[in-house]
Amino acid sequence: MGHREDLLEGAKKCLVEKGFVRTTARDIVNASGANLASIGYHYGSKDALMSKAYIALAEEWGDSFVPDVTGEGGSLERFRSVWEGVIGRQEESAPMWAASMEVALSRGRMPELRELLAASAGDGRKGLIAAFTGIPEEDLDERDVRTIGGLYQALITGVMALWMFDPEAAVTAEELTEGMRRAAEMMTKDKGAAYPA
Repeated sequence: MGHREDLLEGAKKCLVEKGFVRTTARDIVNASGANLASIGYHYGSKDALMSKAYIALAEEWGDSFVPDVTGEGGSLERFRSVWEGVIGRQEESAPMWAASMEVALSRGRMPELRELLAASAGDGRKGLIAAFTGIPEEDLDERDVRTIGGLYQALITGVMALWMFDPEAAVTAEELTEGMRRAAEMMTKDKGAAYPA
């Protein structure tokens, strides 16, 4: 590996062990074996590198359970299967979710990092839509990303927050699926009421 890859691996390690706020550029250098100047040369800033590390961890996390997903795209079976993967890997993904909460709760103290992560949110939403529905990411339009992707992103963020706050009482894949089924039934009960497209 070169310095660029070493830095990314070091930043991922620091993100898992220390989070965004407590990780310094020196921590990354120590974890990667690279030199301090190489952070600026390859990534522009520590925050940009940490953002890339977070995105890489999120992609690895998603790739770890998507191949095991079963059920037809958009079905309750698939919905449950995706949640089983998400919740089943909660322990290993907890550091990534904690880092995400750090940024969300920073309230402007990390503007560059927030901006970089916000720029990647669309890709994350596309990945979630593909996982839950089976629709290839390249077939999704901006409305899909904003609506369906936004719904799945809100669900996943909420579920992970619940698991981090109180794992003993957190919702299970079975409960989420039953809740989604019941909510869909209630929403479609009055078929005469039209909702604007």
